[in-house]
Amino acid sequence: MKPKAGEVFPCVAEGKLHKTIAPEAQVENFSCVFKKWKGSETLHFIVAVKNVSSTDQRFKVNIFLDNGKAVGGLIPRKTKKGLIKPGQTGKFVYPIKGMDKKAKGITLVIKTMGK
Repeated sequence: MKPKAGEVFPCVAEGKLHKTIAPEAQVENFSCVFKKWKGSETLHFIVAVKNVSSTDQRFKVNIFLDNGKAVGGLIPRKTKKGLIKPGQTGKFVYPIKGMDKKAKGITLVIKTMGK
């Protein structure tokens, strides 16, 4: 059953999420929501990453779905206001074009960006 629009839910069943996370990062939130994007209800990934290192960081997020679709980006998206400080959390919401249902399997990769 498809969740209602605006209702946050776990992206996949336990055991269907494969993670490769940099040691400097800690996933604070990885959840999903359906909301309107470019005229249709689309799956959005909510990603929050905490900097657990002792230096400022910028993280590269990649989300790969079992159906071949993928989405990703940088947290923070822009560096004008600086990087994520130690102990702080950065967040971004990634829409995935053409996804009107939940994914069956997901690979989440979070890396640090070079300084």
